[in-house]
Amino acid sequence: MKKYILPFALLAICYTSIQAQGNITEKVDPSVASLMKRFVDINKSTQTVSGWRIQILATTDRQRVEEALNKFESLYPNISADWIQSKPYYKLRAGAYVSKRDAIAAQYLLKNDYPTAYPVTDNEIKPEELIK
Repeated sequence: MKKYILPFALLAICYTSIQAQGNITEKVDPSVASLMKRFVDINKSTQTVSGWRIQILATTDRQRVEEALNKFESLYPNISADWIQSKPYYKLRAGAYVSKRDAIAAQYLLKNDYPTAYPVTDNEIKPEELIK
């Protein structure tokens, strides 16, 4: 009979401990809460983030960049690509990566078809592009 008392007592203590964990209350200093709200609001208002892309081509010929875009999309349908204009050049860029390491890994995959491609920074990446 005595050997059953100890396990029962331990079980009762554990049950009490588990019940107590459900009653946690959080007290936050108003200045910390205000700072966190401001942080969240600023991040919600940010429309773009900085990151990396792979530059496939830079040319002054718009038709050439559009043809290159069509070819790239047929070869790599899972990698997003688009061109931008930075006068006088049209630049074909692919992907959206958080780190340079990720961009270099993607560049390595493209090197057979695009040996002159290289990673470039981009400060206007939409956050949803990084998720893809």
